[in-house]
This record gives sequence, structure tokens and C-alpha cells, in this order.
Amino acid sequence: MENQLAELVVEPSGQFHNFTRMSVTDFEYLLQKVSPLISKKDTPKRDAIPAKVRLAITLRFLASGDSFESLHFLFKVSSSIISIIVPEVCIALNAVLKDQIKLPQDPQSWLQLEKGFKFPHCLGAMDGKHVVMQSPVHSGTEYYNYKRSFSIVLLALVDGNYNFVFAEIGSQGRISDGGVFQNSRLWQKMCSNNLNLPTPRPLPGRTREVPYVFLADGAFALTTHVMKPYPGRHNEQTAKRIFNKKLSSSRVAVENVFGILASRFRVFRKPLLLSPEKTTVITMTCVLLHNFLRKSITSSSIYTPPGTIDVYDQNNELVSPGSWRNEIEDTFYLFLFYLFI
Repeated sequence: MENQLAELVVEPSGQFHNFTRMSVTDFEYLLQKVSPLISKKDTPKRDAIPAKVRLAITLRFLASGDSFESLHFLFKVSSSIISIIVPEVCIALNAVLKDQIKLPQDPQSWLQLEKGFKFPHCLGAMDGKHVVMQSPVHSGTEYYNYKRSFSIVLLALVDGNYNFVFAEIGSQGRISDGGVFQNSRLWQKMCSNNLNLPTPRPLPGRTREVPYVFLADGAFALTTHVMKPYPGRHNEQTAKRIFNKKLSSSRVAVENVFGILASRFRVFRKPLLLSPEKTTVITMTCVLLHNFLRKSITSSSIYTPPGTIDVYDQNNELVSPGSWRNEIEDTFYLFLFYLFI
């Protein structure tokens, strides 16, 4: 298998990029970091599976969503061994990439995030995503969500550059996004004033001090630092309609991040046949890899090529939908297939 990987690396068609969702340079960098954590010793009876193959198996699983049985035919490694390799490598990747997601530590750092949004005093966009999985054993309706599937929730805060600023995974799917948020570390830090947010300041041309906020949808409660749209329908050109469009065109950043995540890591295309604990680990790996690849000089254009992200005009109208939307639509019909067969 090592020889096949070597051939794939030198293949000029870019197949390696599609195979792993990253450049050869970043693959080698990750291999160097995780090798001490995932390498095994040879035994008198058999040679250990090399760290390079272990990493390739895991990245291919995340990128394609192929079953362990399908990966067995590709890598010539038994599906039972692959079921052990994938969580082990994901845990190692989470350890070496943990610094890819960090909350700003001071007001000046938070203000840098404001520059990425057109909405005034916005420090990030927040939402929850259901990660669908098989029904956990003896769990009843604990993980059963309103979409009639079993899931855990990924709660995320993202910046204007489509990177995760905060991510918490593992809440049961039956809990609403607002409920997940109020049980999160982010909410606890907010309530205890430990986020070190900037002090309220007047908006341009105004004198009244206004707090800095995170943008969310109607599933979240309106608080001092959480801004949501006005409920209901509003006529064109009314103040509430204009406000909602302005908010939505900035909040859509989190939708784009979730869309990119699901389209590039196709492990989310169908229910994960894993326990909630392993699903949590694998989801966090994808979140960390997202930030790593978005910030990478050599992999950013591979992971999110031009046209991937939504484009809005100055009037907050959608000009060009991101390419991830077409892939997610295809994924939705595929998910329905798996749900009802």
C-alpha cells in the first residue's frame, strides 16, 4: 500500500488532493506530527501497518465516507482493524491540531473578528448542526431529533473568514440549538463575563452605547450578546425587513462553514454507524482539519476552490450561491435514501 500511496503522490492529475482533501506538503506535515502517536511496533509474526497508511486510511474515510468494508478493498486492511485505526488516528489528529480553534483572549482580538462582517458590532455567527448517526443502543429517544433521525449536535461560532472560533460537540439531538447553547462552555463564559468581549460602544453617528453580539437564528434566545432576527414576515423596505436581511447576509457565514464541512468531508453524507463517543471524536477531527486546511497556503485552494462560498452584493442579496449548496442538495436526497431503505 505504501508503494500505491507513493505513486498517488507523484500523479500529476491531482488525484492525491481529491483523495485526502489536502496537499502533499500538508499530508507530510500531519504525518510528522501524528507518527509518534499512531505508530505501532512490528512483531515476529507480522509487520505493523505504517503510520502513513494509517493516516491515509483515516483521511480517506473522512473525505469519502466509504464504509470500512469498502476501505478494506482499497487498502487491503481488514475492516475490523480499520474500525480501530480510524478513531485512534482521529484522537491523535485532535491532539496535534487542538490549537486550530481558539477563542480570542482579549477585546482587541475580538475586534479583529468584527472586520470580517458587514453587520455592525458582530463578533461571530453561531448555529447548531445535527450530525446524524445510527441509533445508540438502549438510548430510547435521547438522541432522536425533530428531523426524525438520531444525532448529536455540533454547536459552532465562526468568523468572517469561514473558520471555527468555537466548537462544542456531543449534545443529544433531541435538544434544541438554543438549549445546546445554554448548556455550553461558551454560554457559561458569557454569563460569568469571562469572554473578555469589548465594552459597549456607540454605533457610527450615534451616541447610545451598544454591546457587541454574536448573530444567531430564531432558535436562540435574544440576550445582551446574542442577536437574532425579528420573528414573522415583514414587508419590503420596512426597517425590520432590512434589519433581517442585513443580519442574515452576515449570519450565513456559519451556514457556509457547515456546508463546506459536509461537502468536503463526505463522512457526513449518511448516518455514521458509530457510537456517540466516536462520532464526537470524528466530528471534532473534521472541524479542526477544516480550520487547518482553510489557513494552509498549499491546501486552501484545494479545500475551498473559487466559487465554493456564497457571494452577496451591497444590498445583501445573494448574487452567486456557493458550490457547496448543490452538493448538499444531492446529499439530502442520498440521506433520505439511507433513512427509508
